[in-house]
Amino acid sequence: MTEQDIYKLLADGERVTLECKKAQNGVPNSLWETYSAFANTNGGILLLGVYENVAEKDSLMRFTITGVEDADKIRKDLWNTINSREKVNVNLLHDEDVQTISVNGKEVIAINVPRADYNLRPVYINNNLMRGTYRRNHEGDYHCTEQMIKMMVRDAYEDGNDRMFLEYYTMDDIDIPTLEGYRVMFKTNNPEHIWNSLDHKEFLMQLGGYVVNRKDGTEGLTIAGLLMFGKGLPVRERFDYLRMDYIDKSNLIGDQRYSDRLTYDGTWENNLFNFIRMVVPRLTRDIPRPFQMDGIIRKDDTPQHKAVREAFTNMIIHADLMLNGLLRVEKYDDRFVLSNPGLLKLPVEQIYAGGESKARNQRMQHMLRMIGYGENLGSGFPLILSAWNEKHWLKPELVEQPELMQVKLILHIENRVYVTKDVTKDVTKELTERQQIILEFMQADGTITISEMSQKTNVTERTIKRDIESLTEKGILSREGGRKEGRWVIRKI
Repeated sequence: MTEQDIYKLLADGERVTLECKKAQNGVPNSLWETYSAFANTNGGILLLGVYENVAEKDSLMRFTITGVEDADKIRKDLWNTINSREKVNVNLLHDEDVQTISVNGKEVIAINVPRADYNLRPVYINNNLMRGTYRRNHEGDYHCTEQMIKMMVRDAYEDGNDRMFLEYYTMDDIDIPTLEGYRVMFKTNNPEHIWNSLDHKEFLMQLGGYVVNRKDGTEGLTIAGLLMFGKGLPVRERFDYLRMDYIDKSNLIGDQRYSDRLTYDGTWENNLFNFIRMVVPRLTRDIPRPFQMDGIIRKDDTPQHKAVREAFTNMIIHADLMLNGLLRVEKYDDRFVLSNPGLLKLPVEQIYAGGESKARNQRMQHMLRMIGYGENLGSGFPLILSAWNEKHWLKPELVEQPELMQVKLILHIENRVYVTKDVTKDVTKELTERQQIILEFMQADGTITISEMSQKTNVTERTIKRDIESLTEKGILSREGGRKEGRWVIRKI
């Protein structure tokens, strides 16, 4: 890292991944809270020897280079502390992650804290898991809730969450028509498979939906078995904090709130396999199917249909089923939105690139893959991106919402929605396409942050800021309120 890199970081002023501390004479205790927070979120850079005036809104005026008095001593103290394991439970740093840089004749220490892998989380301090675990947001470091800490502990377990034996839940709790429907699809996809000849219980055992304890002889359903194929009543009894919900808000007329709804209304057995069978066709029926022939057989399964199935599969296999929450699917005229409880185990950019992430629900993943739902490890999300790119649709958005403990995938099914409400067509024509898209995001959500727009458009925050400055100078855009609680306002011309 160079002096110019330091100035660039300060000019960008991104609070989620940058923390500055004066630290003139030593390592401040608050450094370790930020270390934990960066590690448990998306990583970040700590700058020691830089004072931040948080009340100053102008990023160029907010920071002052103060320097540290004895960089070698501070670095030595840092390494001694982090390697002792008395302050933090895991050391994520390597030699190259800690550097001393001369900035305007003063020494600044830059510490690059990486995002901790899911199997190393939670990263906590002072040997106190419940009080020493932090995460990071635009406000700074904050204590993790007990629920979030338990989620990170579960995620570190490599064997998944859905293998747990459910005492007192037996084959009597399986909805046989659901299981038979699955077996028809299984046989269609695997006509010569030896499991086709097994009875229902043996078949479930092979899939990981039923287990026998060799020590004491007890047997019964696993979480995967009950949630995938169970009767509605036992599913609701055991997982009363988890719900499945589908709502169609497309083609609305007048004050109509929705055109179709699927929830717990007593008309269907509320298990995941039924949810898939009932919702996926509803989602995909409006996606065009071009007339294609494979020999004498019509071929109407497009990449976009496969991508929707992949997205639905991801929602289920990556959901944290121990959290209060919704498996929710929303259909609009211009997009699909799929939400599941839990947070991402990998960084968003790694998922977009096809990073391999172990599913939380590995037995369900296996069950779905055996009937053609789900790609090979690491290839699922690139398949979605490729299918959407083929249609020149907006890039799918994978959004983590820590405050809600959920992940949301937004699949746009139109090229763009042009700004017409608050900006005249004449003005819109004078803007770049990126500026029009920025206005669209602001029109949809006046509180959207620069960081969120950067992720959605796949351009840097600095570029977004330049576009905002240009829109402001044209009189099209203004900001009401402060940085934390303000909102964007699109002006009529």
